[in-house]
Amino acid sequence: MAEDIWIIDDDRSVRFVLAEALRDAGLAVREFGDVAGVREALREARPALLLTDVRMPGESGQVLLEELHERGIGPVIVMSAYTDVATTAAAYRAGAVDYLAKPFDLDQAVAAVRRVLSDAPAADVPVAAAGSHALLGKSAPMREVFRLIGRVAASDLNVLVTGETGTGKELVARALHDESARRDRPFVALNTAAIPSELLESELFGHEAGAFTGATRRVAGRFEQAEGGTLFLDEIGDMPLALQTRLLRVLAGGEFYRVGGRELIRCNVRIVAATHQDLDARVAAGQFRADLKHRLDVVRIPLPALRDRRGDIPLLAQHFLAVAAQELRLPPKRFSKAALKAIAQRDYPGNVRELENLCRRLAVIAAGHEILPADLGASTSVAHGDWTDALRDWATHALAESEADIHARAREALDRVLLETALAAHAGHRQHAAVALGVGRNTLTRKLGASRTRGSKPRTPSKR
Repeated sequence: MAEDIWIIDDDRSVRFVLAEALRDAGLAVREFGDVAGVREALREARPALLLTDVRMPGESGQVLLEELHERGIGPVIVMSAYTDVATTAAAYRAGAVDYLAKPFDLDQAVAAVRRVLSDAPAADVPVAAAGSHALLGKSAPMREVFRLIGRVAASDLNVLVTGETGTGKELVARALHDESARRDRPFVALNTAAIPSELLESELFGHEAGAFTGATRRVAGRFEQAEGGTLFLDEIGDMPLALQTRLLRVLAGGEFYRVGGRELIRCNVRIVAATHQDLDARVAAGQFRADLKHRLDVVRIPLPALRDRRGDIPLLAQHFLAVAAQELRLPPKRFSKAALKAIAQRDYPGNVRELENLCRRLAVIAAGHEILPADLGASTSVAHGDWTDALRDWATHALAESEADIHARAREALDRVLLETALAAHAGHRQHAAVALGVGRNTLTRKLGASRTRGSKPRTPSKR
């Protein structure tokens, strides 16, 4: 019958429970265990709505979803235990109108079905290839983040990413760009808090030769650099009010002048902004323009603090440890079960970034190939000046194993940890990081360049 709800899932128990919940809600339901059965049924009937799993034996639900989208059959709600960015984004691009992460609440599923049945058909969205992303997590808060990214990435709406420092706001911005139709155009990032206020206007809009002292040539700003792509404005809440006014004009009219210029430049750029501050409070205090907030806050993606997704800590820690060993050319290490449990119980005021720094330190200073709870204590003592004991232990182990280039590797690791930590502490500002370390900016730049030559890439983007 035309008003049937079709459920496609190879798991009989999922089909049964969901079907009973929908029938109890007064809806007619048909169940299918594979894609072939759905194709056969489509020869004689059309459903009012389909709910399909993504990964099934034989042909996948993704193939069915794309086929239904091409034939104009739907709407379709996707159900899946796989809730990473690429999977959810691919589902929405193929025409899904909603995404239920397994295991889901039955009341939530019934509400989603009723909502979709009452809505108009969703508009087509551009199709792009799915990719992989640095965002990791299986917790419920992160599944919701992935769902939001997947839903809005293909649109051209401006997005505001909120969350505490170190939660991964730039990673969300990159995922939004990579899963959008703009993915082949530039992704340009600017930390507005890391640029002196007197230089920020030039950084954003560029300048003409002679516009100010030292401006010897025309320089394109970040808006021009990001033309056709995505501009990520980090820590937007710290932007000076005068510059907020100019940014608002650009967002409203899509055009601007370079500093000192008379040529009107049109731009086609998607804005993803981020802040750790409460913009509503800053608006109420007169520190942020309400009209600019409304322009930026079209879609909001809140990122959870690490303490609100503790179940993801072991996964993140093992990933960061493996990456650190590879980048620093160190022997691979692993966490013992007790160490992983201890790591998951720690507090991380600096969120994911703090956990990553901890894993990088452990990759360098932990003795042996397995990290034990005692090693976590050694890593903590680094902050109290006892890091030489940990270094001594590492050197003793390396010498006993007859490892090569011990001195060079230790110096490289020391420079790398100091440079990364200083850059992270000063939001990527090289001059400030150099002053804090007691070295010249040229020395810091040279060491960063040397680490790139050896194959190590700084995790913190450099700023002027």
